[in-house]
Amino acid sequence: MKLDGKKVLITGGARRIGGELSRSMAAQGATVYIHCHKGSAEAEALLAELPGSGHKVFTADFSQPGAAALLALQCGEVDVLINNASIYARTPADLAEEESRRYFEVNFWSPLALMRLFAAPERRTPGVAVNILDQEILRPAVENGIYAISRKALGDATIAFALEHASRNLRFNAVAPGPMIPPPGLENSTMSKVLKSVPTGKRIEPDDLVKTVLYIIENDSLTGAVIPLDGGQHLKNYEYL
Repeated sequence: MKLDGKKVLITGGARRIGGELSRSMAAQGATVYIHCHKGSAEAEALLAELPGSGHKVFTADFSQPGAAALLALQCGEVDVLINNASIYARTPADLAEEESRRYFEVNFWSPLALMRLFAAPERRTPGVAVNILDQEILRPAVENGIYAISRKALGDATIAFALEHASRNLRFNAVAPGPMIPPPGLENSTMSKVLKSVPTGKRIEPDDLVKTVLYIIENDSLTGAVIPLDGGQHLKNYEYL
């Protein structure tokens, strides 16, 4: 699929990786719908700098049930869905139920709702959905508990949707990036500790993620793939086998 003239919804599309994706999609000639948690000057500033026309900002709090479905209704049918929004923290697997539900609402149920509506039975046009996950899904969830489990669930849903909707020319893929940008509050971190677990010893460049997403969108034969973009970090699972 070529992006020129297509409509693209990017959740969490106002900042960090989401902002880079928004800029890239607009540069390819797409009309970009930027989702953010709350209306912000940052989102509006990004909107103003995007080339082309028709771009919009939408707000939705994915921790609230039904928010994603309302967002989909507001956007209407889009050609490309990029589920990028998530919340992250080191969490135990036995995290309290209320907080666990919040992680699942943002990291699994909301993107799942968008995928379901993206593939609505009445749809008759081709489409591509790309889920931005985490290399955590490629190994046992022993350190990041509920966060990793919620992301694993979306990874499994990606594959299930790909198989179910392949005959309709709807494609579902995912990217599982490794260490890329320090989390909020640690912007000046060199990530030296975590990079010791990356065989290449280097962080993942945001531009590499953008290029991978573009490859997925443009390659009409690709569906049901979860691409590890982690400098070989997932290979550490097998070094003692």
